[in-house]
Amino acid sequence: MAKMAQRSGGVGNTIGRVWAIATNVFREVIRDRVLYLVGLYALAMVLANRLLPEIAAATEKKILLDLGLAVMNLLGLVIAVFVGTGLVNKEIEKRTVFVLIAKPVSRTEFIVGKHLGLTAVLAVLIGAMTAIALALFHFGEVPYSLRDILISSGFLLLQLSLITAVAIGFGVFTSSLLAVLFTFAVYLMGTLSRDLVAFGKLAKNPSIEAATRGLYLVLPDLARLDLKNQAVYNLIPSPEVLLINAGYGLLYTVLVLTIASLIFSVREF
Repeated sequence: MAKMAQRSGGVGNTIGRVWAIATNVFREVIRDRVLYLVGLYALAMVLANRLLPEIAAATEKKILLDLGLAVMNLLGLVIAVFVGTGLVNKEIEKRTVFVLIAKPVSRTEFIVGKHLGLTAVLAVLIGAMTAIALALFHFGEVPYSLRDILISSGFLLLQLSLITAVAIGFGVFTSSLLAVLFTFAVYLMGTLSRDLVAFGKLAKNPSIEAATRGLYLVLPDLARLDLKNQAVYNLIPSPEVLLINAGYGLLYTVLVLTIASLIFSVREF
């Protein structure tokens, strides 16, 4: 009984420490005026709503729907990459990491807490932008499926959470600039990973085909979590496919965070 109570207390303490780190990150990022991006998004969408009818009168409604989801993706990506790469790296550069490690906080708890804190910020950001987009679509009489938009936004959060994990991973052992460049490279290649495999098959070269297949296995297949086009054209996959893709995103995120924690645990300061 004593051992069970000790384990229960240990788990509770771990959750408490992770929660404290995540809450601190959430408040810090919010304080950096990140949510002003919500205002920027609203302004961009209102301007697009006014200008698109003059540019493409026949298709402006579909374009507005597509643009709303694309801009949401872009702004979320900027936060995930630029803030995510600095979450751990800045602590190392400013030497404040010594204070945190000196406390009863494991390095794994430190990494997980940072990731959860920024993921919470992204959830608020995506939720606010989704609400703005839905309001604009409603008042602008843009045809849309509420279910498809919400599913697309949920999978966008999964994608950005994965990218945040990648950004933190690179930030653990490289400079801020290199971490940003590497994370953007992973995002671009992960988005195009299926096209890389198709290119390898077209090349009809065994070496190139093997290399592209290797990249596909290593890089995250971000196309699984990108449902913008499917939401626009009402082509959302079946619940079974959605569940498999969501599980893929979560497992890949856990794997990346595990690797980041292992690297961080052996790094000397």
